[in-house]
Amino acid sequence: MDPDAVAKAFVEHYYSTFDANRAGLANLYQEGSMLTFEGQKIQGSQSIVVKLTSLPFQQCKHNITTVDCQPSGSGGMLVFVSGNLQLVGEQHALKFSQFQELHIFHSFCIYIDGIGSDVSFDANATGKLLCVE
Repeated sequence: MDPDAVAKAFVEHYYSTFDANRAGLANLYQEGSMLTFEGQKIQGSQSIVVKLTSLPFQQCKHNITTVDCQPSGSGGMLVFVSGNLQLVGEQHALKFSQFQELHIFHSFCIYIDGIGSDVSFDANATGKLLCVE
C-alpha cells in the first residue's frame, strides 16, 4: 500500500464530504477520536460532528495545495494538509491547515484531528467573518 496514494485518496474523500455534507464525516471518527479546533478539544464522533456542522458557514469549498504523510509510531499514518477555504459570499479565500492521525480499523478512521485557519469565527455571527489574523 502506497502511503502517499492512500493519503491523497483519504484527503479527497474527507474534503469532498466536508464540503457537501459535514454530517457524513461521522463514520470517519470513533469515540476515542479527538478534534482540536481553535484551542477547543472535542472528543468522540458525535461531538466532533456537532462542532463541524455548527460552524457559522453552511457552504464552502476546500482547495488543497499540499498533502504530506508519513507513518505514525502507532501503525497508522500522519497526514498534513494545507490549502485555501472559499466561503460562499466571501471574496477572498482563507488559508487553512489540518493534520490528522489516521488509524486502520476496518477502514481508516481519524484518531487525532487538528484544524487551523487564518480566521476567527464568531459563534453568534450569521456566517460572516469576525476577523482575519
